[in-house]
Amino acid sequence: MKLGISSYSLQGAINSKRMTILDVVQWVADQGGEHIEIVPIGFDLAGDTQLADAVRQKAEEAGIEISNYAIGANFLTDDYENEIERVKKEVDIAHRLGVKLMRHDVAWKAPNEISIRDFEQDLPRMAEACRQIADYAAQFGIVTSVENHGYYVQASDRVQRLIHAVDKENFKTTLDTGNFLCVDEDPVAAVKKNISYASMVHVKDFYRRTSPLGLGEGWFPSSSGNYLRGAITGHGDINLPEVLKVVKQSGYDGYISIEFEGMEDCERAAKISLDNVRQIWEAL
Repeated sequence: MKLGISSYSLQGAINSKRMTILDVVQWVADQGGEHIEIVPIGFDLAGDTQLADAVRQKAEEAGIEISNYAIGANFLTDDYENEIERVKKEVDIAHRLGVKLMRHDVAWKAPNEISIRDFEQDLPRMAEACRQIADYAAQFGIVTSVENHGYYVQASDRVQRLIHAVDKENFKTTLDTGNFLCVDEDPVAAVKKNISYASMVHVKDFYRRTSPLGLGEGWFPSSSGNYLRGAITGHGDINLPEVLKVVKQSGYDGYISIEFEGMEDCERAAKISLDNVRQIWEAL
């Protein structure tokens, strides 16, 4: 297992101009991270291939790997073919970065359009897009994946349904251990179901509360109306030792990436999260 941090965790520092993505690469190495996951929020690699080359060079200089390239996508728009071609160009960026793993989103829909009936109707269209992209990525030896987030393709069964519909050896899941809470699914049970399909693992934590009136800034609703707020990993309400036990006992030996999206200072929170996960993993 190789433990590292997603650049997503440092988006606060990037967006405020305190750090560039090159600074983030060095910072992750300085904290003892073994890899960095690249999520282009606050910077653009598809439109700046020189920056992509600089990120790869910086990681080499810092002595850490680039584990995964994770981008957004939506194949349920009128621009279907163009979106597929756009994501293929992002595969080129992943290859340029030297990574063998790439996550792309699949679909975003309004809360009143995410029923299982909607999902089954949209599945062939989503699967065909993922299939074309996986085929394109195969020439570079890249494994593509869908992450369990965004409500629509978030529950463990829906993720599995898509993976089987795509039916490609190089299409798997970026398994986020915390995101199952967004659809009110028990993280331990969901990780047990999907860890065998994982090409990449994100570790994230949330505070979880119920409230009939909402809880204000920082909180967002789950699909069933509970409330979640990002937490320092190990400080929230997820049974992280049990989740990591499932991952470790499964034999998973790939990259584990810290994702922090809470209200605390992102640099301090990401460092504490990294240390907490390492301590728990080593104690298991």
